[in-house]
Amino acid sequence: MHILFITDNFPPEVNAPATRTYEHAKIWAEEGHQVTVITCNPNFPQGEIYDGYENKLCQKEEIDGINVIRVWSYITSNEGFIKRTLDYFSFAVTSFWAGLFQKTDILIATSPQFFTTWSGWGLSKFKRKPWVFELRDLWPESIKTVGALDDGLIYDTLEQIELFLYRSADLVVPVTDAFKKNLVDRNIESDKQLVIPNGSNLDLFNKENSDGQRIRKQLSLEYKFIVGYLGTHGMAHSLDFILECVADIEDPDIHFLFIGDGAEKERLVAMAKQRNLENVTFVDPIPKQEVPDYLDAVDVSLVPLKKSDTFKTVIPSKIFEAASMQLPILLGVEGQAQEIVEAYEAGICFEPENKDDFLAKLRLLKEDKELYEKVSKNGEKLAQAYDREKLARKMLDALEKLTL
Repeated sequence: MHILFITDNFPPEVNAPATRTYEHAKIWAEEGHQVTVITCNPNFPQGEIYDGYENKLCQKEEIDGINVIRVWSYITSNEGFIKRTLDYFSFAVTSFWAGLFQKTDILIATSPQFFTTWSGWGLSKFKRKPWVFELRDLWPESIKTVGALDDGLIYDTLEQIELFLYRSADLVVPVTDAFKKNLVDRNIESDKQLVIPNGSNLDLFNKENSDGQRIRKQLSLEYKFIVGYLGTHGMAHSLDFILECVADIEDPDIHFLFIGDGAEKERLVAMAKQRNLENVTFVDPIPKQEVPDYLDAVDVSLVPLKKSDTFKTVIPSKIFEAASMQLPILLGVEGQAQEIVEAYEAGICFEPENKDDFLAKLRLLKEDKELYEKVSKNGEKLAQAYDREKLARKMLDALEKLTL
């Protein structure tokens, strides 16, 4: 089977969409299928081309049996609605153009970003092949939630296009049950949806093969109780709230480690400096293969989002990485993510943007050794239940049925 996958993000980028696509595509290629990924040149989240790449019209490479085609796009940092829209729309155009010249039996287009799915729809009509809408984010609803778009004509138009694409797809693959319910409530048939959640890479995230002590020594944090956040520093992640909480922590043993980049990074660094937060360290983005070492170095994995009904439908991939490393999760997300963490007792949850609750739950994790050990061990059960290899094969089965 020839699978054509269109995604805005792909390794060496290390965000959740890039990782999920790569790990699924790698497994499908190992099963003997020909997988071609059309993506842009790596630039997320700084909006700067990675070393070794150029923003050319089209260039090809092979990564672990996956044929990768990188196309030109308008590249900008994750700032400003208009510039971001130009970025995403330009990729939709160039990925469609590149896809015209690729043989395929089935197409997959993943969101975010939303315009990527326009390309998938267009190619499916031109080639008369089935296409799959992989739904990773409820867009445009999510950008309205973070204040980047208001109600009005633009929002209503984009929502109508969103619903049209769901209806036109041969299969919609939401990453959460809540996403599926949202679509069903908006008259998208349940039968054409298959939930494939994010999951755990049990080979990469292996505590026995990680060297957290090296990272602690490198950062001069050998004797600290480290609360680690690894990921995008974006508008949705409520990291400014976390820094406000940090200012009220008097325990000198607690240290916060923020790893990554994003639209809010510069402001967060300035905020920490202005408040003289000596118990905070910022680290630039790290390669994916180093993430297990950094997770092994921290004592608690912090997973926050803004308080919003929209984010009750989200399951951050960070919880699966932490669980694989048997690392307690301190979760500031309501809804689906909270249900999973509490069901497996793999961490404790605080109410998003509630300072008193956050500080109390952090103190509980640090001081209650029995609780800490319990939730650490339970992470392995959560990780096994969401083994990404099994999930990738489940999705592959669905793709094969569509091509019969």
